Amino acid sequence: MQKFIGLVVVYLLLGSRLLAQTATISGTVRSDNQEPLPGANVVLKGQNKGASTDGTGRYSIQAGAGQVLVISAIGYKTTEVRVPDVGGSTRLDVTLQEAPAQLGEVVVVGYGTQERKNLIGAVTQINADEIKTRPVASFEQQLQGRVAGVQVSANTGVPGDGLYFRIRGSTSINASNDPLYVVDGVFINNNSLQKITTQGQANNPLADINPADIESISILKDAEATAIYGARAANGVVVITTKRGSYNAKTKVSLNTSVGQAWAPKLWDLVTGPEHATIINEAWVNDGKPVATRPFRPVAEGGRGLPEEQQTYDRLGDIFRTGALQNYDLNVSGGNQQTRFYLGGGYTSQQATLRTNDFARASFKLNLDHELTDRIRIGTSNIFSQSNRTNARVGDGPQGGILQAALHTPTYLPKFNTDGTYAKWAGFDNLDVLINNTDMQSVSTRYIGNLYGEYDILPGLKLRSSWSLDYNLYDEYEYWNTLTNRGIANKGLATSSISQNTVWINEQTLQYRKTFGSQHSFGALLGNSVQGNVTKQTLAQGTNFPSDDFKQIASASVTTSSSNRSQNRLTSFFGRVDYNFARKYFIEASLRADASSRFGANNRWGYFPSAGVAWQIKQERFLQDVGAISDLKLRASIGWTGNQNGINDFASRGLWGGGFNYQDNPGSFPTQLANPDLKWETTRQINAGLNIGLYNNRIGLEINAYEKYTYDLLIQVPLAQSTGFSSIFRNDGEISNRGLEFGLNTINIQTKNLTWNTSFNISSNRNRIEKLSIPVDASYNVQRLVQGYPYHAYFVYRQLGVNPETGDAIYDDFNKDGAITAADRQYVGTALPRFVGGLNNTVTYRGFDLSVFLNFTSGNLVNNNNRFFHESGGTRDDRRAINKNQLNRWQKPGDITDVPRITTLGNNYNLNPSSRFLEDGSFVRLSSLVVGYTLPKSLLRRVGISSARVYYNGSNLWLLSNYQGPDPEVNVTANQSTQAQDLGTPPIPRTAQFGLNLTL
Repeated sequence: MQKFIGLVVVYLLLGSRLLAQTATISGTVRSDNQEPLPGANVVLKGQNKGASTDGTGRYSIQAGAGQVLVISAIGYKTTEVRVPDVGGSTRLDVTLQEAPAQLGEVVVVGYGTQERKNLIGAVTQINADEIKTRPVASFEQQLQGRVAGVQVSANTGVPGDGLYFRIRGSTSINASNDPLYVVDGVFINNNSLQKITTQGQANNPLADINPADIESISILKDAEATAIYGARAANGVVVITTKRGSYNAKTKVSLNTSVGQAWAPKLWDLVTGPEHATIINEAWVNDGKPVATRPFRPVAEGGRGLPEEQQTYDRLGDIFRTGALQNYDLNVSGGNQQTRFYLGGGYTSQQATLRTNDFARASFKLNLDHELTDRIRIGTSNIFSQSNRTNARVGDGPQGGILQAALHTPTYLPKFNTDGTYAKWAGFDNLDVLINNTDMQSVSTRYIGNLYGEYDILPGLKLRSSWSLDYNLYDEYEYWNTLTNRGIANKGLATSSISQNTVWINEQTLQYRKTFGSQHSFGALLGNSVQGNVTKQTLAQGTNFPSDDFKQIASASVTTSSSNRSQNRLTSFFGRVDYNFARKYFIEASLRADASSRFGANNRWGYFPSAGVAWQIKQERFLQDVGAISDLKLRASIGWTGNQNGINDFASRGLWGGGFNYQDNPGSFPTQLANPDLKWETTRQINAGLNIGLYNNRIGLEINAYEKYTYDLLIQVPLAQSTGFSSIFRNDGEISNRGLEFGLNTINIQTKNLTWNTSFNISSNRNRIEKLSIPVDASYNVQRLVQGYPYHAYFVYRQLGVNPETGDAIYDDFNKDGAITAADRQYVGTALPRFVGGLNNTVTYRGFDLSVFLNFTSGNLVNNNNRFFHESGGTRDDRRAINKNQLNRWQKPGDITDVPRITTLGNNYNLNPSSRFLEDGSFVRLSSLVVGYTLPKSLLRRVGISSARVYYNGSNLWLLSNYQGPDPEVNVTANQSTQAQDLGTPPIPRTAQFGLNLTL
C-alpha cells in the first residue's frame, strides 16, 4: 500500500509538471512609459514558435515552467523572462526599455539581415516613417540630407521628374552613376523609358513606387556590403523593404490622409518695361551710334516710343500657380499562426507650381507569407501602380518651352498684337497659347513582384528560391496644334510612343548559420542568379492634319513610324562566409562571378571579391569597466565591384543595320565596330570605420573614411572619319573618389513625458579623373571631363573684375600671350560640393511631437545660364528679358561693380562661358517642419480606435543662399555629364499640408 501511495504521489507530481509544460502564458507588453506595444515578438528561446502582440499589446503563447520567453520590438531592448513553476494559465506582463542607439536593431543587407552591432560594412538603414512626411513623388528624394555620403539633388521642381543621386561620388563617364535599387529582392529598373522630349528632362521611374508602402531603406556604401551584388554595385546599393503583416496579430487598419498646397518661392527679378528700354538705348549710345536713331524714341520719329512710355507685362505671374496636393493611403495588415498579410492602397495627386505639369499615382500593394509546415514557407510581394503625368517642355529650347516663353520674353513686349491675335517674340510661343494648348501626356503602368519558397533542410540550413519580375509599360503622347510654332510648321504634329521594359530574375540561395558553444558563430551563403532584360519601343508620328479637331495619328496625311527591340542577359554565382568569436572579433568575405551578354567573348566574366574585419573593442576586459563607453568598434574592408549600366546591350559586337534604299531596294550597312576585348568597368574600394557609443548609447558616433578607385572605364572613344565609324566602346580611363563621413545621434533629454533626439551627418568627397586619353566636353560647353580634374569641372574665361575707369570687363590672360582667346579658358571649380549633410531635431512632449530637419550643401558652383541671357548688355534687344542685376552696370568712371559697361561690342558680353555667371551654390534649407499631436489612447478606446494623430507638415519653407536664382538646387538636363546648369528650370516649391494618421 505504501508503495502504491508513493507511486500515486510521484505520478501526480510528474503530471503537474507535464500540465505546467503546456500551460497558456498570456499578458501585455508595454513600453517604459506604460503604453501598449503592438507588433512586439514573443518567442520561446531556441525555438521558432512564437507570437506577436495585438493592437493593444496583448499576447498568448503555450509554454512550460522553466522555459524562457524572448520579447523584442524594434526600438526597444530585447528582454528575456523565465516562465515560473506554476500550473494552469499564467499571466506575465512585460515592460520593454527603449534602446537609444538601436544597437540591437536588425539591418537589411545583401541577401539577408544582420544585427547592427555585428556589422562590418558601411550600411545606413533609414526607417521610412522618419522621412515619409516630405511630400515628394519618389522615395529617394526623401533621403536628401539624411545619410552621410549620399548626395541627392532635384533637377527641377516638377513632381515625378528625375533626380541626381550619388553614393560616395561619381565613378563612371559613359556608364551609369546611379546605384542599384532592390525592392523586396527584386532588382528594379531606374532608367527612364521616356522618348518624347521635355527639353532635356526625364521622368523618374522610381516615382511609380508609393513611399507609404516602404518599411525601411538600407544604403549599402562600401565594397564589403555591396560586393555580394557584384557587377551592379559599383555605385552603391539601395535595398528597400516594404511593409508586411505580423503572425498572431490582430488585424490592423491604418489610414493616412493629407491635403495641402504648393507654391513657388521668390522668382526671377526682371526689369520693368521702361528699365528694359533704357538699357537698350544705353547700349546703342555706348556702341557709338547716333542718339537720334536710338531704338526707343518717339514714335513720330520712327522709334518704339520713349522708355517711360513702355508697359510692363508679367508673364511669370501667369505661368506659376498655387498647386493642390492630396494624398490618401489605406492599409490592412495582420495574421494568424501560419499566415501574415499586408494589403495597401494609395492615391496621390500633385500639381506642379508651373502650369500644365501634374503628377498622379494610384498604387496597390499585397505582401503575403504562409508557413506550409514548420520547415516550409512560401510568400509573395506585389506592387501595382499607375502614374499619370501631364507634361510640358520646361528645359532648354524655345520651341514649346513653357517656362522659357515666360522667363525670357522681354517684359515690355505685349501678349497680343494690335489686331487681337497672339503675339510671338524671339522665336518663343505665345505663353497663353502654351498654357491653354499644351497637350503632352504619359501613363506609366508598372508591376514589381516576387514569389519565393523557403525550406529548412536542417537546423540552421535554409534553401530559398525566388522568381522576380519588374514590368513597366510607358505610354506617352503629344499633340501640337496650329496655334503653336511646332504645330504651324507641320500643320499639326502628333507623336505617340509606347515603351516596354521587362526585367526577370531567378535566384537560389543556400544559407547556413551555426553557433558553436558560447564563443563561436559561423555563417555561409551560396547562390546563383539568372537575369534577363527585354526592352521594346514603338514610335509613330503624324503631320498635316485636316484641322486641330483631329488629334489622332490616323487622321494625319503624313505618317512615319519605327520600332526597336533589345535584350541582355546576366548569369551570376556568389558566396559569402562570416565568422565571429565571442562577438568580439569579426571577419567576413564574399565573391561574386558575373557573366554579361554585353561584353566581348574574351572578357564576358567578371570576378568581384571583398573582405572585411571588425574588432568590438568594448568587449575587451580593459574597457568593460569603463561605464562611459557603451560601444566601441573598429572596422576595415576592401572589395571590388563592377559596372555595365549605361552602355548599350550590344556594345562589344559588330552591328549591321537595314532599311537604307538603294534605287528603291532595301539594303544593309555596318553601324558599329566590334570590340571582343571590351570588359567590365571595375571599382576597388577601401573603407575604414569607427563606431562609438557613450553613456548607455545616448551618444552614438559613426565615422567612415574611404577610397574608391575605378579603372577600365567604359567610354565611347571617337574614331577618325576615314574608318567609316564615328566611335567605338573601349576601356579607357580611371576615376578616384576619396572621402570622409561623420554621423552623430544623441538623446539630449529622455524623461517620462519629454524626449529630445538629434541626428547630424556631414560628408566630404573629393573626385578626380586620374586618367582620360581624350577630354570630354559636357553639354553647354561650360563643363569638361579632363584628366587631373574633378567630374563636372568648369573651364571658363575668368573675369577678374571691371575696370573702374573704362567700364570694360577684365579677363585673365591665362597663357600670357597678350590676347584673350579660347586658350585662356581655365579651371575655376566644380559643380560637386565639398560638403553635404543634414541636421534633424525631434522633440516629443506628452502627445505633442515636433520635427525640424535642415539639409545643406557647401562648396559647389552653379552655372546661372539664365543670367547669361538676361545680362546680355543690350546684345539681344527684344530677344531676351533682362534681370535687375543688369541695373548694377558700370555707368561712369569710378563706379565699382562686377557688371561691365553695356555694349554689344568687345568682350564685355560676347565672351562665353564666363566666370561672371558661375555662382556659389551653397545653401541651407529648412527641408521639413512637422508638428503633430497624438490623441490620448484612453479617449480613443471608447470609440474603438487604436491611435490617432493630426499633423502639419511644411517643406522647403526657408532657404539661405547667395545664389541669384530662385533655387541653387537645379539642373536643366538629366544627362549625367552635366550638373548644376540652370536654364529655364522651375524651382523646388514650398508646401504646406495638414494630415491625419488613424489606426483601428
